[in-house]
Amino acid sequence: MTKRIVAFLLALLTCATLLITAVSATNDLLPEITLLFTHDLHSHLLPSANESGEGEYGGYARLMTAIKAQRQLAPDALLVDAGDFSMGSLFQTAYPTSAIELRMMGAMGYDVTTFGNHEYDYLQSGLKSMLQAAVASGDKLPSIVCGNYLPPREGESGYDAELWAAYNNYSVKDYVIMERGGIYYAIFGIFGEDADACAPNSGMVYEEPADAAKRIVAAAVSECEQTYGAHPVVICLSHSGTEDGKGEDYELARQVDGIDVIVSGHTHTTLKEPISVNGTLIVSAAEYGRRLGVLKLKFDGNGVTLIDYQLISINEKIEDDAEIAALVESFKELVETDYLQNYGYTFDQVLVNNPYKFDTVSEVYATQHESVLCNVFSDAYKWAVERATGKRVDVAITAAGVIRGTLPKGQVTVSDVFNAASLGVGTEGELIGIYLTGKDLLAAMELDASIQPLMSSAQLFMSGAEYSFNTNRMIFNKVDYAMLRRDDGTLEAIDKDKLYYIVAGMYMGQMLGSVEETSMGLISITPRDENGNPLSSDQLVNYVLKDENGKPMKEWDAIADYLCTMNGDMSVKYAKTDGRKVVYKSLKPTDLLRNANAFTYGFIALVVVLIAIAVLVTRLIIRRRRRKKATVTNI
Repeated sequence: MTKRIVAFLLALLTCATLLITAVSATNDLLPEITLLFTHDLHSHLLPSANESGEGEYGGYARLMTAIKAQRQLAPDALLVDAGDFSMGSLFQTAYPTSAIELRMMGAMGYDVTTFGNHEYDYLQSGLKSMLQAAVASGDKLPSIVCGNYLPPREGESGYDAELWAAYNNYSVKDYVIMERGGIYYAIFGIFGEDADACAPNSGMVYEEPADAAKRIVAAAVSECEQTYGAHPVVICLSHSGTEDGKGEDYELARQVDGIDVIVSGHTHTTLKEPISVNGTLIVSAAEYGRRLGVLKLKFDGNGVTLIDYQLISINEKIEDDAEIAALVESFKELVETDYLQNYGYTFDQVLVNNPYKFDTVSEVYATQHESVLCNVFSDAYKWAVERATGKRVDVAITAAGVIRGTLPKGQVTVSDVFNAASLGVGTEGELIGIYLTGKDLLAAMELDASIQPLMSSAQLFMSGAEYSFNTNRMIFNKVDYAMLRRDDGTLEAIDKDKLYYIVAGMYMGQMLGSVEETSMGLISITPRDENGNPLSSDQLVNYVLKDENGKPMKEWDAIADYLCTMNGDMSVKYAKTDGRKVVYKSLKPTDLLRNANAFTYGFIALVVVLIAIAVLVTRLIIRRRRRKKATVTNI
């Protein structure tokens, strides 16, 4: 009996071993697929210096070398991008006329990309011109997919027949089906909720991502199965993003079945490992071409299994691809000829030698503080407008959310300045001149003090004013001191009823107008004309400032001109901060109550009422207990 049992167990073990071997062999026979990916390239065709000051990252010629190396290992690899391929360097100035970014991606062998919010920075007219220029170039181009963020259709408000013609001529679609090495891929594009909020003037019609994705996945899979008799690998190029392992793309994967991979752009995230949600792998490789993402998968005809995942750093250790390097140089010459010569500058022209280490972008965002970098920018705006117009500027304002790069230690070039201050709506950042009441100017300072912890991009920096705030004070009453600081150093009280002349970038000006919504109605800041009449966001375009030659004033050009006044070396006044914004923490009663407003007094009143209620309730409880005790005693 025992021998039979042992024999049975041995037979069972043998069968199990053979089964495992067979399954393993079957898995080994499954096709392996490779997906190469980027996102948020932001026109960074050239390498950039690391924030540490040591080494470089990115650059399309180096990226091309890494792509070629991966394609030697996997000739059938797909190369995709998840949007925001434009806006972020001098090359963006040729976006509407030469479509440099798409032509570069075509030359590098990108198969598919999608639109990000910055593809709409030059508005619908710029997008239309860019698509037309791309097709007219005759160059190889990547496919573009975007399924839930489309122009209004015929019969809808805002319909533009020429824009739709540009879409159709380029063949912008909800999805594309591609075949590589016998495997079919359905690739579609999704535009996120926050991306939509970051493109307020796009004029596009937004559809909820999950609803659109369900519709598109069903249509793409059905088409592939009916036409080719094969179930595709489903890839979503999403300009939505992930943050701290969650975010919009996490929710997209959770809500929509059948997506194999989401390449997640918009939030400039680096995912060291894919996030797995509902059978979907979410991947991100960082912004500006810092890394090339490499995803290797096994495909069983219905779904995928992760085999390997790499993020290849693109740095000075990688050699330039000669062909792409030459193409980049040709586009540099185009930018100099078509754009920079209008401002009297060249691409790599040195403006000043900077011996100081300024704040990095991440440092500008990270904490509430005075920033030397932003002092330079706001001072430049004030100086440039006063020089060009002869009109005194009371306060010039910039914000963390419009700072795209720092000014490096050492030689600062025209390209460096543009990269740091190129964000705009409609064009690269233009300066506007508007008015604010003293009350609204104080509200802007309070916005800086109270909203930044909730929205890091809302931190403000000013030239022409000084103020302080205690981070321990009541929200919307953190500022305890504020004055105008005139050019001669004298201080002047801010009159709440007076109109003050304010200079800011267009993007910044539009942000001021949306403060009421951002603060849930608790703070209101209204841009006005010289007569005090309120201005809508749409009207701000009429207040773009012109220089002495009649050209619109650009943020980057104002900074470049200002640096040129320093005769070769950064002014020593930017060696450190100058006290125009003082941020401190204190629990001293005098610091908590200095210049208190209704928010603080209302809070104090609420606390007093709650204490009074607590005391009253306590007394009632004590009285009841005493009465109950007395009743028991009498019994």
